[in-house]
Amino acid sequence: MKRQIVTVAAAVMAVGMLAGCGGGSSSTTAKVAGKVADGYLEKATVFLDKNNNYRLDAGEPNTQTDANGAYTLTVDPADVGKYAIVALAIKGVTIDHDSGLAVDHSYLLSLPKDSVSGSVSSNFISPITTQVREMMETGNYTMTQAMDQLRLKLHLAQDADMMGDYMAGHNTALHQTAQNMATLMGGQMGQVYQSGSDTVVDVNRYRGMMGVMFSNVSSVRAATTDADRQQLMTMMFSDLNNITIGQPFHNMSSYFGGMMGSGGMMGR
Repeated sequence: MKRQIVTVAAAVMAVGMLAGCGGGSSSTTAKVAGKVADGYLEKATVFLDKNNNYRLDAGEPNTQTDANGAYTLTVDPADVGKYAIVALAIKGVTIDHDSGLAVDHSYLLSLPKDSVSGSVSSNFISPITTQVREMMETGNYTMTQAMDQLRLKLHLAQDADMMGDYMAGHNTALHQTAQNMATLMGGQMGQVYQSGSDTVVDVNRYRGMMGVMFSNVSSVRAATTDADRQQLMTMMFSDLNNITIGQPFHNMSSYFGGMMGSGGMMGR
């Protein structure tokens, strides 16, 4: 009798273990995959920003990009499309494959939650997707409107894929614009990152920086010399110096001044 009881108990345990291993049950995790670029970025930190503070916090799914700039996050299926994805290029660690060297300055990129998909490896993160996300954060734009306005200001064709992998698609206009944007973002590190940190931004100033970037994005695309980039850098530094520190989640709409128009702080 004892032997029978033990045998039955063992059988019940085995069935339970099989069920726990997913035999016939649905998956409890989802994979979100893509790449990070200005040029492809190796050893960039990527995470699901579940509290929308632009910082990697305990419990947030995270990973590091591989030698091809690729990443895969393992997340709760319910979180896919619910939160933005953030990528940190970290000074002295992250390698930009455009140059083959570690980046000189840290900077932060992101992908709007509306563009996050768990079904395909299309979650491309770049300065372009970052700009689209920040336009949406003002509450003035849907994703489609943000892409359309940015496409217009960059004087790109109607079919230009603003959220796509411009490296794989050989879109030199978007690639050059992204390179210039990353250079300008990195150059503002002292203004945007909190004192002593290469990973923690002041959200208020970060959003202000992206507002200034949008206002001048045509000039950013057109910048081909160090003198052009330095002029933009000086202008951005001056504007950011006037933004109050320590107001995360402050509505940055005012820094996207003239969004629906064609004006900007620099000549077109």
